[in-house]
Amino acid sequence: MRKLGIPTVVDRVVQQAITQKLSPIFERQFSEYSYGFRPGRSCEMAVIQALEYINDGYSWLVDIDLERFFDTVHHDKLMRIISHTIKDGDVISLIRKYLVSGVMVNGKYEDTPLGTPQGGNLSPLLSNIMLNELDKELEARELHFVRYADDSLIFVRSEKAANRVLISITKFIEKKLGLKVNVEKSRVSRSSKTKFLGFGFYYDTNKKNFQPRPHGKSVQKFQRKLRQLTKRKKNSKKRIKSLVKLGIPVEEAKGLTYCRKGYRFIGLSKVVQRALSNKHLRQRGIPFAQDYYLKVHTVI
Repeated sequence: MRKLGIPTVVDRVVQQAITQKLSPIFERQFSEYSYGFRPGRSCEMAVIQALEYINDGYSWLVDIDLERFFDTVHHDKLMRIISHTIKDGDVISLIRKYLVSGVMVNGKYEDTPLGTPQGGNLSPLLSNIMLNELDKELEARELHFVRYADDSLIFVRSEKAANRVLISITKFIEKKLGLKVNVEKSRVSRSSKTKFLGFGFYYDTNKKNFQPRPHGKSVQKFQRKLRQLTKRKKNSKKRIKSLVKLGIPVEEAKGLTYCRKGYRFIGLSKVVQRALSNKHLRQRGIPFAQDYYLKVHTVI
């Protein structure tokens, strides 16, 4: 269970003020290849950069999974890193107080001797400050990488190099940063077998290069979410009436309503596609998941 430390209104305002003042200062230090929770950067940009590395021949990927990162950040190490840049003692003291402010679990207070306050405005910045130390180490080793919050990939040319990097970077993370690497989930893999920020990569034989596409697991998750959000208990009369309002003849509406096929079949039927055409949905202001995909895909 992920523990959230939701700040009060006053604390939220104070945290936002700290974030707005410190962000421009630390932005100058952050890596070009860090994309999470930063102004002007996005998940899509991280996917595009990953694809560029893969198509440049860095097709062996090191996927290092940080175990419960937001709950395991060492406060002293984090404050030491911050104090190298921020010399105001009051600001340092205030940040530490937010780190140890605790959380409520089932109505009971729990201390937070480790971790950053998830749910607060300050947490994304603090996580980037901490993991920027990893970015600097990767850059010092001249390794190609992409990081989005605690989700990162390192790109190399061979399996041997990938295994070597996995072992050495794991040691750095655990010994220097005091974080824990999930050994079971961290792995070396080829680009075609990697899931990154909801995307997978496949080789396009026509374009002669790798292209992104939504990963199978992400698609299944999306479908489950759709099933939860869509009503499935509309009675027959209302369904027929709704289809008729959308221009479907009564007999066709009845035929579709009383068929015993599943919702997926009904949703893909020509009758429903005529009633709820893309043009009609766009006029209603309905967002299209495909549009977000094509926004990334066409840029690449």
